[in-house]
Amino acid sequence: MPSFDIISEFDPHEAKNAVDQANKEVTTRFDFKGTDSSFELNDTTIVMVSESTFQLQQMFSVLCSKLTKRGIDIACMEVKDAKGSGKLMRQEVLLKQGIESVLAKKIVKLIKDNKLKVQAAIQGEKLRVTGKNRDDLQATIQFLRAANLGQPLQFDNFRE
Repeated sequence: MPSFDIISEFDPHEAKNAVDQANKEVTTRFDFKGTDSSFELNDTTIVMVSESTFQLQQMFSVLCSKLTKRGIDIACMEVKDAKGSGKLMRQEVLLKQGIESVLAKKIVKLIKDNKLKVQAAIQGEKLRVTGKNRDDLQATIQFLRAANLGQPLQFDNFRE
């Protein structure tokens, strides 16, 4: 039976490259001269440090542009509130990877409610969708791409 997997991942190496490029741009921009503004990547968390919330907003737009150019969908980001400590402000940006169980159940329910002729099974942080023919699977992919689920999905491991 034909099948495919639904995953939500990003390339950590590309994320590191995007953060490095954003750091380079912040150090050369005129509006950040004399400030201790920087980005730091820890696994799936990017920490932005600057002197004001306005500068953090500017840094966030720089980060979004660099991630987009590197092929990382910015819909996988979860922005935390800015926190002040001394004269510096810190803000964390989480890069979500993997499909959480709540979202996985929602996807399975959407597939069943839409009466697509496929079966979806949750397997950890991914979903396996199987069907009798390729056309049903392709219709499912198109349906899920059109659905706004709040997290980018990739369709992987398509097998006949």
